Amino acid sequence: MDAVITILREVRDPRDANARHDCASMLFATLIATLCGAKNCVQIADFCAANLADLREFVDLRYGAPSHDSFSRLFRLLDPREMEQALAAFAKALREGLELGPVKGVVAVDGKRLRRGYERGRAHLPPLMISVWDSETRLSLAARASDDGNEVKATLEALKGLNLKGCVVTADALHCHPAMAEGVRAQGGHFALKLKRNNGPLYELAQQTFAQADAAGGAPFAEREEFAHDRTERRRMSLAPAPEAANLPGLVMFGRMQSWRSLAGRKAKEFTYYVALSKRFTPRKALKIVRQHWDVENGLHWRVDMTFDEDENRTRKNYAPHNLAIFRRMAIDILNHHPDNISISRKMNKAAWSKEYMLSLFTHMR
Repeated sequence: MDAVITILREVRDPRDANARHDCASMLFATLIATLCGAKNCVQIADFCAANLADLREFVDLRYGAPSHDSFSRLFRLLDPREMEQALAAFAKALREGLELGPVKGVVAVDGKRLRRGYERGRAHLPPLMISVWDSETRLSLAARASDDGNEVKATLEALKGLNLKGCVVTADALHCHPAMAEGVRAQGGHFALKLKRNNGPLYELAQQTFAQADAAGGAPFAEREEFAHDRTERRRMSLAPAPEAANLPGLVMFGRMQSWRSLAGRKAKEFTYYVALSKRFTPRKALKIVRQHWDVENGLHWRVDMTFDEDENRTRKNYAPHNLAIFRRMAIDILNHHPDNISISRKMNKAAWSKEYMLSLFTHMR
């Protein structure tokens, strides 16, 4: 817990010098309240008022519990870059506490809209958060708020501060472009980028490459079949060397992912897309890498929606949506790696009901 408070004390207070409540104390109270189920500034303030004596054991709340207006004003003014740096420091401390070592394996990058966090008259452009996710350990590595809705730009900025040596960065087709490939390779990583028709020349080259491979006897492939929720899905990953004419820096192979999905009693539907790879993999390994990308959806985005109602949150002024989104990602990381073998929702309830259980959430952080 001391490590978290130390990290939050590095966040610069955007308010005037006469602000009554200590910034770090309010940020720590926000994290605790979020771990216990608070979803907006009103609920955070109510939690602080109900648990003031306990919170005072850890942080300075000499002027009592801050009001919801105090929390709202702080998060509206607080530069998201400050909270992004705090998340990066928090992720590092958590990894050290869990003795995980440097990041290895699949690093999934994906953007998520805070769907109801838009200001009045801007429903067409809700705030955008970029998440960088370690699919091996299911921990956040970084997050980036996009001020102008440019996901490509925000993603490149989020990756700049990371050491990607030994990692494979995965992303959807929006990111299959030279700047992304160069950025990943410059950080020491490799890429596996989804390829669709939005990159027309490269897509056509991938199609031609596999057409030639099929005519010559077929490309090497690996298959996997899964059955769940009355749905059967069979996936096949084929690989072929990329021609020198490819206009993507570092590209060495194309992957072709074919999937056949069928519900009970219905005809199977076939889907095909391509993957740009900067390293030679076996078909089985490439299939695993591509599938692991989806953990950012299932392990992070789905959880913040189901657990914290992120898509329905109406916090919308200035920087508040982005800042509260970062606290949710911190909370998910802590809850995911608490050793109690129960659901996230039950952990949150137990933390709200028991001070001892809440304290136990931080025992794996140094």
